[in-house]
Amino acid sequence: MDLHQTDPEFMERFEAFALEEVVKEEGQQLAETTRHIAILAALLGCQGVEAFRLALPRALDAGVVPTAVKEVVYQAVDYLGIGRVLPFLNATNEVLKARGVELPLPGQATTTAEDRLEKGAAAQAEIFGEHMKDAWKAGHINRWLAANCFGDYYTRTGLDLAQREMITFCFLAAQGGCEPQLVSHARGNMNLGNDRAFLIRVVSQCLSYIGYPRSLNAISCINKAAEEAR
Repeated sequence: MDLHQTDPEFMERFEAFALEEVVKEEGQQLAETTRHIAILAALLGCQGVEAFRLALPRALDAGVVPTAVKEVVYQAVDYLGIGRVLPFLNATNEVLKARGVELPLPGQATTTAEDRLEKGAAAQAEIFGEHMKDAWKAGHINRWLAANCFGDYYTRTGLDLAQREMITFCFLAAQGGCEPQLVSHARGNMNLGNDRAFLIRVVSQCLSYIGYPRSLNAISCINKAAEEAR
């Protein structure tokens, strides 16, 4: 159904805000590919699969490559669970196939079953500090976090480490209820060069897709992380 036909007044206001005013706001702009990647991650986080189907072609047209899109979706599994991500993976495959993209895409894994824990812990340490090298020893969930979340996904090519921390921030901000983790990953972003101003720009560009309450909560978490870093 074409909302421009059924809801023209709403669509006029929504698109003028989300696609024009927000995008062009002085001091809140992002590089086009970065903006689209953040929006895709935020839509995964808030479970906006229908909006994701609309946003994905725009992202591809703006220069986001299929490999980067797939990496966003794959990494979401560790923060949202396969129960919430599977519809997005199916939607991604449908959109890519319709555009003539040959699937599967080339593999991006850089770890093996033997070294995923070691390399995952190293990625955690690079993001959060040297104290994370042995954090996996605290229990089996911590070991899974290092080996699976970081070893299986963060070590993949297709997105760099700073981009991966940015999309994690978007997953957490958009789903809500994850404020302790959001503060931690805001700090992780800052450690990788995604500073306070950058993260606020990310929230600003995602606001139309996740709403004001979660956006304001995310900014509070950013400010808390920045204060703790002083």
